[in-house]
Amino acid sequence: MNLIQILPWAVFAGFACGAWALINYLTNKNSRADERLDELRNPLMRARGKEAAADPKAQSGVGTMMEKAAPALSKALQPKSELEQSRLKVILANAGFNSPHATEWYLAIKLASLIGGLVLGSGYGLAAWGLTRNGIFAIVIGGGLGFYLPGFVLWFLKKGRQEKIFLSLPDALDLLVVCVESGLGLDAGMRRVSEELIETAPELCGEFALCNFQLQVGRQRREVLHDLGVRSGVDDLRALAAILIQADRFGSSIALALRVQSDTMRVKRSQLAEERAQKTAVKLIFPLVLFIFPGIFVVLVGPAAISMINNLLTIH
Repeated sequence: MNLIQILPWAVFAGFACGAWALINYLTNKNSRADERLDELRNPLMRARGKEAAADPKAQSGVGTMMEKAAPALSKALQPKSELEQSRLKVILANAGFNSPHATEWYLAIKLASLIGGLVLGSGYGLAAWGLTRNGIFAIVIGGGLGFYLPGFVLWFLKKGRQEKIFLSLPDALDLLVVCVESGLGLDAGMRRVSEELIETAPELCGEFALCNFQLQVGRQRREVLHDLGVRSGVDDLRALAAILIQADRFGSSIALALRVQSDTMRVKRSQLAEERAQKTAVKLIFPLVLFIFPGIFVVLVGPAAISMINNLLTIH
């Protein structure tokens, strides 16, 4: 066994030993003073602390290790300007990650994915081609795939969540109109909607529940509604937030504004369904040509071709 064959295994062993040492270092428990300071900085951690105390398994493991390692790992990829930081926070919020530490977790996962891609690419490239052009190219491809893979996953999560919110918004608005017209306020109506539709529309109910929580802690309704539109990333929900802000500012009927927006959303959803139905005929061309038509030709033309071949053989 030469040096080129031993080198990938040595690199893998070095990374494994380093990861094991990092896990052992980061899994040490914080003192109670540090935990109390974290709870004072973030009131939402108090409920989590009670749940963790009830479940001893939640205080250790990979989650605790990642929570401690995320700030250190995310420093290498931290955006330089405040505009980039706010843009990244908005993208993560659009995908449903509203935690204050979501940016650190995402950047830490991105760096870990980059390191994993480099390790896998270097192991495969050095084992297959050695220190040649193809081996270096394999390392670069592995690192690139590992670096951009979390971004693609985040984009798919963002698009899926926005589509679910868009499709469930008309039903939620209808229920909100009923609640407001029956005498409930906007805050109580949003709370009622979030309780009733939690099974069918968890994403939208989660947004409404977060709005109720922000209103309870004393934030102004205009800021809460504006953040609702920005945080969701859905144009219709952003338009709804703007309409509610205008209605609250000028004192107009909130029920009427909600009813108009609900009708508009329902018409838009039906138009979207009709558009997708019209595209179905075009999308079916490729499966028909590639998979169905060849089978039909074999069934219809196959017996005639076999009989023609037999007749030609008998003539000769």
